[in-house]
Amino acid sequence: MENFDLIVIGAGPGGYEAAAGAAALGRRVAVIERDELGGTCLNRGCIPTKALCRSAEVAMTVGNSSEFGISAGEPVIDLPRIMARKDEILAGLRESVGMVLNDVTVIRGEAKFICASTVEVNGECYTAHEIIVATGSRPVMLDIPGKELALSSDEILSIQTLPSSLIIIGGGVIGMEFASIFSAFGVKVTVLEYCKEILPPFDVEIAKRLRTSLKRRGIEIVTSAQVTAINPGLTVEYEVKGKSKTAEAEQVLMAVGRRPVVPEGLDGIGVRFERGAIAVDDNMKVLFDGSAPENVTLYAIGDVNGRCMLAHAAYMHGLVALGKAKLTDVIPAAVFTQPECAMVGLTEEQCAAAGRQIKIGKAMFRSNGKALAMGEPDGLVKIIADSETDELLGCHICGAHAADLVQEVATAMTAGLKASAISTAVHAHPTLTEVVKAAVPK
Repeated sequence: MENFDLIVIGAGPGGYEAAAGAAALGRRVAVIERDELGGTCLNRGCIPTKALCRSAEVAMTVGNSSEFGISAGEPVIDLPRIMARKDEILAGLRESVGMVLNDVTVIRGEAKFICASTVEVNGECYTAHEIIVATGSRPVMLDIPGKELALSSDEILSIQTLPSSLIIIGGGVIGMEFASIFSAFGVKVTVLEYCKEILPPFDVEIAKRLRTSLKRRGIEIVTSAQVTAINPGLTVEYEVKGKSKTAEAEQVLMAVGRRPVVPEGLDGIGVRFERGAIAVDDNMKVLFDGSAPENVTLYAIGDVNGRCMLAHAAYMHGLVALGKAKLTDVIPAAVFTQPECAMVGLTEEQCAAAGRQIKIGKAMFRSNGKALAMGEPDGLVKIIADSETDELLGCHICGAHAADLVQEVATAMTAGLKASAISTAVHAHPTLTEVVKAAVPK
């Protein structure tokens, strides 16, 4: 039995950064990883989808090149090369993660808890007084007849032939990104979303704007659609307001969310679970239904605790577990569609539900010189602030580089700056950041 100061289960963004951070402090650290270094984000999530998003963006740019006075002809989509480029990026980043873990013992295999302080991997036992569970999440598949006929968001990242048509079940972040990607590749895309609007966590005005933009690109989006079955031949049955409907496609993608991956044995030591996730306090310490075990502290970070399923949230959770940071709810989120969407803080709907007195400012991309020069006039920045204190409450963007633009507001919110701090700061001209400045409510 080998003993460590800290064991981290899972080498995703939260796990490997926490392990490397602890090792840098001189602690003896082990990381247990059953798959590839980098976790879901690097191997089956953020990075591979962004590689595909970039290929989709290039395809759209080439297809629209005549608008910029360049004759390039119709783009030819080489999916095997696109996938190969994606795999090359992943291989390089996995190597980088390995270098980050240079001072950490990496153990390959599935971790099983024997007791609170001991885990077993491939028949060997390892102990530590601190253990961080960072095991991430996996795709959810609706429990409907024919669910096995659909691809998961993991599986679609490895296809080598473009389907002529694709039905995507789920209009959340994952579903909309794949809809944008495959539409740019020339695939006829239909999205079936259960909720009244796509991107349920996002500000309704931003979600509607994205839906309108994607529909103009030829993507069919059906909201309030409850999928009931997938039949052989890939006919999808669904209901909208009590009416039965069907849709057919060459491929079906199930993108209805993700659920935590919980290591075996945790339920046997009294760990508390909430909605299938490991319950934790604001220090990321695992909560127990009875008395917490002595002489060991368990933490759960990232997707497995169900608080915020974003890679950068997992990284922040790791810092909190190490005592290097305090928990914050200022966590930006982005959707890498064309156009992009991004948000941070409260939505207008959340402010209304909380009874907040707010002021809202908006600015359109079409009035920005850089956006017009880029050929990206379709966009909106919406900033929400407290009407009395000028406290920044939220920012919501649909438009080119939204994921980058939202960070200015996220940083200001983290620093406790007022909304006026953004409007009084000098912004370079011509840049898209001027749209953020123009959106600050007066």
